[in-house]
Amino acid sequence: MTHIKKLYRSDENKTFAGVIGGVGEYFNVDPVLLRLIFLIITIMSGILPAILVYLIAILIVPHKPAV
Repeated sequence: MTHIKKLYRSDENKTFAGVIGGVGEYFNVDPVLLRLIFLIITIMSGILPAILVYLIAILIVPHKPAV
């Protein structure tokens, strides 16, 4: 049986809402690197578009279910 990976907001590795920490866990990448990339994208995009994308991600990406 194949295991399907699902994207969840991280409860262990979060700074604000756990979205970037969850992406880091999903792709097995250091969340600090992803946060730095997100910061650069936020500054380069004029701040508001990246903030809106993050807020939408908070609404769409579910919390990790308790085991």
